[in-house]
Amino acid sequence: MQGEDPFDQGAGSILRQPKAVWATAGASVVAFMGIGLVDPILPSIAKGLEATPSQVSLLFTSYFLITAVAMLVTGFVSSRIGGRKTLLAGLALVVVFAALSGTSSSVGELVGFRAGWGLGNALFVSTALAVIVGAAAGGSSAAILLYESALGLGMACGPLVGALLGDASWRYPFFGTAALMAIGFICITAFLKEQPRPARKTSLLDPIKALGHGGLASVATSAFFYNYSFFTILAFTPFVLNMTPYKSGAVFFAWGLLLAVFSVLVAPRLQERFGSLKVLGASLVLLAADLLVLGYGNHTTAIVCTIVSGAFIGMNNTVYTELALGVSDAPRPVASAGYNFVRWFAAAAAPYLAPKIEEWSNIHIPFVVAAVTAVVGAIVVWIRRSALTHEAEELEPKHATEDSVTVFAD
Repeated sequence: MQGEDPFDQGAGSILRQPKAVWATAGASVVAFMGIGLVDPILPSIAKGLEATPSQVSLLFTSYFLITAVAMLVTGFVSSRIGGRKTLLAGLALVVVFAALSGTSSSVGELVGFRAGWGLGNALFVSTALAVIVGAAAGGSSAAILLYESALGLGMACGPLVGALLGDASWRYPFFGTAALMAIGFICITAFLKEQPRPARKTSLLDPIKALGHGGLASVATSAFFYNYSFFTILAFTPFVLNMTPYKSGAVFFAWGLLLAVFSVLVAPRLQERFGSLKVLGASLVLLAADLLVLGYGNHTTAIVCTIVSGAFIGMNNTVYTELALGVSDAPRPVASAGYNFVRWFAAAAAPYLAPKIEEWSNIHIPFVVAAVTAVVGAIVVWIRRSALTHEAEELEPKHATEDSVTVFAD
């Protein structure tokens, strides 16, 4: 993408794309919003359903546990029924389960409905990039940037939308998401034609087999520990901040903006200057330090550290995804699925374990544990640096941008 202006008004401009691309990108924004949508309303849900923080945090656990397992299924499905039908199936599931989430009368029901939501979201986001690139005009550069923008906008706006709708009732964000995704379903049905299917069908075991490569297994293991830190912040911090939905939504909106900016703009420049492994190692250590300050600081300090963590998370996401797709000779979708299959299990574990650790000890210890896991992630990268250095040095900026979107989506 270097040397190109994706906002140029030529045929390949990000602003001059077919309706099918805009429909898929718009639905992608809403899909990524679903990850952080519940952040500002977690305390409200706990109060409304008379649940404990650890019970409410299962909203993340069920969502990401299903997402992790679905990594073995999405490629299998899309390679057989095609991208359009996979997108529509995912959207339909999100519409149904998001609406059902809003009708929940107990935390158990809500957790179950979020699991169904996670399956739908996995089917959708794992296919959306390939569809956008296939339908885009003028090459992949503008299409990839459009998808990156959708990713960043969704991650940033999810908490804000959750706060705006959740201030009246914790149920409204779920109904709002269902309505927006229903609009996306209609738009994709109307504007997107079926995309060519891959020449080779993906089997359910291909992602597992790909993890037999030592380099990919190392990246996935390091990312597993990092993701525990990441989702301790995302799922546990709202209870620590204990703010109104509006204020909590503003904090995580700023967090999401930093995540997007550092992932798309800052990380590639730092990698070019210092190298991927040095950037990743330093960012993980800085994230660990940020977590310790967050855990032991006063309320204002906790707010600042929560927002600042978005910068480190954004950089880590970019570098991890580059390494995951560049370290082995497995096809990118297969390597991506195997990598995500491992790391999303930590995203499922952290939201449940962090409140439990607080119950067993005190409010500081969950952040100490998260800081330790970030350091462990850095240690794994350092120990396995010889297996990762060659690939990290050979990754080109264009490939890095494309891969980072693919892996995060998958």
